[in-house]
Amino acid sequence: HWFSEVNSCLVVLFLSGMVAMILLRALKRDISRYNALETIEEAQEETGWKLVHGDVFRAPKHPRALAIVIGAGTQLLAVTFVVMVFAVAGFLSPANRGGLMTAALTLFALAGFANGYASGRLCKLFGVNHGGVHGDVAHAWRRNALAAALFAPGVAFCVFFTLNLLCWEERSAGAAPFTALLSVCALWFLVHAPLVFLGAYAGEKKDAPEQPTRTNKIPRRVPPQPWYLRGAVTALAGGALPFAAVFIELFFILSSIWHHQVYYVFGILFLVVCIALITCAEVSVVLCYFQLCAEDYEWWWRAVANSGTSALYVFLYSAWYFFANLEISRAVPSIMYFAYMALVSAGFAAVTGTVGFLACFAFCRAIYGSVKID
Repeated sequence: HWFSEVNSCLVVLFLSGMVAMILLRALKRDISRYNALETIEEAQEETGWKLVHGDVFRAPKHPRALAIVIGAGTQLLAVTFVVMVFAVAGFLSPANRGGLMTAALTLFALAGFANGYASGRLCKLFGVNHGGVHGDVAHAWRRNALAAALFAPGVAFCVFFTLNLLCWEERSAGAAPFTALLSVCALWFLVHAPLVFLGAYAGEKKDAPEQPTRTNKIPRRVPPQPWYLRGAVTALAGGALPFAAVFIELFFILSSIWHHQVYYVFGILFLVVCIALITCAEVSVVLCYFQLCAEDYEWWWRAVANSGTSALYVFLYSAWYFFANLEISRAVPSIMYFAYMALVSAGFAAVTGTVGFLACFAFCRAIYGSVKID
């Protein structure tokens, strides 16, 4: 276990270091060349990512949906980090799975403030709240907060409730009682939802961040892209490297969950999660740089997909694990396995996609704030 994890971490760190070094050298050369252009004729002949400075911060398609996804990912990222810290510090016993789940649910409800704040800030940045629906600007941020409060826990609760109905039908002893469902709903509506609204209110009242460049009124035409820079190709390629950092540890986690083994190496898990998130950020930034160099400024959703598709590999790996290591033949346990793994993969996609998005957003602000633009 130790040998496999150290080997995986070293390989991923080595690849990430090489990518970061190449990118920094290329950026330094580009910024020096752009700032050295003194005449208008030279500026008109330039190519690369500077050409799209008037469109790179244009609001994406479906901005409210993007804000909700990033808000949910921010919430899950905060919960993951806090749970990992508590587990590494020894506050959560690995043998007490109920305590770990209770702590995760409680922290998820408390992290609703981060969800509301992140989604509210993005809606403010994209101008969603000021566009309004039917001209109703005053209540736009409340609708965004309501959607953020219902999206992630609503999907999880619907999946869990449906699977619990199947357990009741099978008269399984593992079915959650009705009182437990009421407790989860109370935690959802009495703690989580108010905190989401409070965070959205705080994000609405704060001024939107000022972008380094002004956005043109008329969108620039995106030139035809080569096949290797298209969305599906970059997404599948970008998700492979973060998955390489976690797939070894994923085997032990699945064995702990489905073979009823005790998982106790939270220190290694915390290291693997950190390596995976760093890799997500670096891969997303590199692919975003290539996209901008090809004069394609529609990077918002691509930044989420380039790192979030690592969850697709996680789900495919869990499917391989099901057929290779589990002896489940009945329909209901099989449905429960794939439904829960799809839910876990969706959460993993939200976390990794959020990290990739935030890294690309910081990257674009940094590079366009470093060049002189007339």
